[in-house]
Amino acid sequence: MDEHQYIQGALIFLLAVVVAVPLFERLKLGAVLAYLVAGAVLGPHGAGLMRFDDEGLAVAELGVVLLLFLIGLELSYARLWLMRRAVFGLGALQVALTTGAMWLVAKGFGLDWRAALVAGFALSMSSTAIGVQLLSDRRELGDAHGRSTLAVLLFQDLVAIPAIALLPLLAGGEAPPSWGEVGIGIGKVVLALAVVIAVGRLLLRPLFRIVARTTSVEAFTAMTLLVVLGTAWLTALAGVSMAFGAFLAGVLLADSEYRHEIEANIEPFKGLLLGLFFVTVGVSVDWFLVSHHLVRVALGVVILLAVKFALLYLLGRSAGRLDRSGALRLAALLSQGGEFAFLLLTIAARNDLVPGSDRDQITAVVVISMALTPLIVLGIDRWLARQARAPARPFDDPGEAESPRVIIAGFGRVGQIVARLLTAHRIPFTALEQSVDQVELSRRFGNIIYYGDPTRPELLRAARADRAEIFVVATDDPDANVRTAKLVKRQFPHLKVYARARNRQHAFRLMDMQLDGVVRETLYSSLELARHVLIGLGLTQAQAAERVERFRRHDERMLTAQHAVYDDETKLVQSAKEAMTELEQLFEADLRDDALVAKREASSEA
Repeated sequence: MDEHQYIQGALIFLLAVVVAVPLFERLKLGAVLAYLVAGAVLGPHGAGLMRFDDEGLAVAELGVVLLLFLIGLELSYARLWLMRRAVFGLGALQVALTTGAMWLVAKGFGLDWRAALVAGFALSMSSTAIGVQLLSDRRELGDAHGRSTLAVLLFQDLVAIPAIALLPLLAGGEAPPSWGEVGIGIGKVVLALAVVIAVGRLLLRPLFRIVARTTSVEAFTAMTLLVVLGTAWLTALAGVSMAFGAFLAGVLLADSEYRHEIEANIEPFKGLLLGLFFVTVGVSVDWFLVSHHLVRVALGVVILLAVKFALLYLLGRSAGRLDRSGALRLAALLSQGGEFAFLLLTIAARNDLVPGSDRDQITAVVVISMALTPLIVLGIDRWLARQARAPARPFDDPGEAESPRVIIAGFGRVGQIVARLLTAHRIPFTALEQSVDQVELSRRFGNIIYYGDPTRPELLRAARADRAEIFVVATDDPDANVRTAKLVKRQFPHLKVYARARNRQHAFRLMDMQLDGVVRETLYSSLELARHVLIGLGLTQAQAAERVERFRRHDERMLTAQHAVYDDETKLVQSAKEAMTELEQLFEADLRDDALVAKREASSEA
């Protein structure tokens, strides 16, 4: 019967994933919120279809373990060493300041100083699973705010070790461990980490090399899981979180030649187990308790999110040296409570430090804050997008600007390269840019640049477009790019207009206006990369250059031909197929010619 119940639970979980995740992804709310809502709806305090015992929760926690292992695979020793200041600077400040602030809040809610201290520290922790998963889904782990987020989470995992050891010292009545016993406990932790690092560096690569030689996918996958779960188990025995142990194992393998194969083998397990973890978090929400203490729990959620958000934003701007958008994203990702709070509050309740009712309410606050995090991140993204579109200050008035020969609309990567060439030839130009930061930075280098929207006719007239010769449209937004080109062609027909195109469809829209030149932004860099690849495959430099040039001419002809039918998808697809067949025939002819030349050279040498 128990086996059938496990199968039933697995079926319900898989059905929830299949239904909820696509729906929430379609609504652009993310998979994390889908799992949390599914757990809350299907759990014992909802529809009652899902229940998790201690064994089920332990399995679910493996998702976090595998997630941290994969994150470790992305970090080499060198990168981790570079993060040390962020880990022990930004991370330490966040924990200390948030613990102090939440301690005061908890005292205001009626807790004594010991219970308030435990609650404050527990609430200073953030969700590693949610923060890292959101960064991974959005491909922001390598961004500045992503690195800062990971640094804070790493410090939280590290500081959890002494916190667990020191917690019983706060308990009254019972005989707490002595400072010597606490020191021995921390020594065990350090010893366990040293053993993991030493054994990992000496044995991991040779073991993986032996298993890889068997060419058995099953053996390689089993070896990977053995390393992940083995290090997690070893560090857990020493009192360190399993997730941190798995992260350390990932770092040890980050520079190995097996990294990508390991990632491919672990990814399917990580995805489902991490989803199971989020579902269990949603299941743990006691809606009956929340309804009876609705005002208290809701107020706790608001205060927790507001206090942590404000502190994280200020720390991100100061200690983290992030810009405004980066600090806001950091705060949105880490303002919730974390998984460690569940463990800490359970231990505290067991030692009579926190009353059971208060523990349950704080747990509800943590879970609800975790569920709200994807919505907060989405809201911050949309707000920042609107702010980016809206003027941050009044547009500049060029006034009596000198008459340039060239006007550049958009002063990003493309516009700056054009400007540097013009400067080298002493050709005067004026740049127009909608990013305040870009304008201020570019002016430091002596560029004549104005903050403004190039689709405004009055700005173009003030910039002396009527006296210029060339207008370069280098903005990266395709719609704004097209609007600017249309305006310039209509208002200043004497100007020669050259435009940057993001892709073929964008190029077709610009070609409709019969501009003087349309350049696809990635075409020439891609052709240059392809030339190097061909040389690496054995072609001579002359052969590679000739093949790339032939492809470029063929692609230009194809672009012109497709421009006539680009609004007809059927004809466009047919045209692409015909062009590819023609190109293959051309290169096959080249191969025959090369073979004939090689044969003649061989016979002449003989």
